[in-house]
Amino acid sequence: MDHQELQRRFATLTTAHVADACIRAQVPVRCAPAAVRAVDPGSRVAGRVLPTRHAGSVDIFLEAFESAATGDVLVVDNGGRLDESCVGDLVVLEAASAGLSGVVIWGLHRDTVDIRAIGLPVFSVGTTPTGPQRLDDRPYDALKSATVGEWTVDGADLVLGDDDGVLFVPASSAGDVLALAEKIRDTERRQADRIRAGVSLREQVRFADYLADRRETPTRTFRDHLRAVGGAIEE
Repeated sequence: MDHQELQRRFATLTTAHVADACIRAQVPVRCAPAAVRAVDPGSRVAGRVLPTRHAGSVDIFLEAFESAATGDVLVVDNGGRLDESCVGDLVVLEAASAGLSGVVIWGLHRDTVDIRAIGLPVFSVGTTPTGPQRLDDRPYDALKSATVGEWTVDGADLVLGDDDGVLFVPASSAGDVLALAEKIRDTERRQADRIRAGVSLREQVRFADYLADRRETPTRTFRDHLRAVGGAIEE
């Protein structure tokens, strides 16, 4: 899936739709920790992972940009550190100039006002005024992969982000996952319209039938019932 198609299809979805679609497609749901949030609320990002492991110097980012493709998303692994920022306005401005579509940081940023003015979507754990005060040995895989929370991602992955957070999807599964996400989106929109029209969600999903079925078969789950009636409020 090329960058333009990814951007077009994700534009009408949320990360919640995609996460539910991953469950239905039996693809691992790889969400960044909840602390990773948009620097500018309302930001959205979608693109191929451009991984970097930060060791105290911005040169790793500049080197990554040398091989970046248009639409890539810089994913910065700074180990979730809270004692230093690892990305500032100049790196974000350079990322924008290199054609990237965003930055996701497992760590902190700084220069918030300037980053918001640049307009490139940036997601991070938070902000602190100080940059790195150390220079560690560069990891052997500094440009091969990045770890965000419990997940390690690389150029074979896509990253999607919005106000609900950030998640990663294998590029090889993106077509199937997005197709399912679109179906979930459409079902949920129909359900919401009917609630507004006076038909409760309980009526729509035949909740009374579920309770009756469960009395007969205590092991029956609500997800089993939803699959049978075409609901989409879970998964």
